[in-house]
Amino acid sequence: MVLRLLQAQADLLPPSDRHHSPSPWRCAVVVSSKVSKRSVRRNRLRRLLHAHLLREAPSGPHPLWLLLSLKPEAGATAEPLLLEECSHLLRKAGLLNDPGSPP
Repeated sequence: MVLRLLQAQADLLPPSDRHHSPSPWRCAVVVSSKVSKRSVRRNRLRRLLHAHLLREAPSGPHPLWLLLSLKPEAGATAEPLLLEECSHLLRKAGLLNDPGSPP
């Protein structure tokens, strides 16, 4: 799994979304056909990671855009391990506090 971060650039958004983003971050989850040939499996992984990101709610000093890209071996990885790897990447990027540490 790969996590890429970019400072949000409001001028790239559609005009209707430029001034009232519902969240300080946006995220895209990319699951290619190399992960699984079955679209049902790819969509399930995408929904799983989106739900996880909504629960974890990354926070940062500035509005961010996140790109979460799954590697081909992610198709054979258990879902709890994928979620743990996602949380690890968010903590490593400084977007989540370590478990047990004060906010």
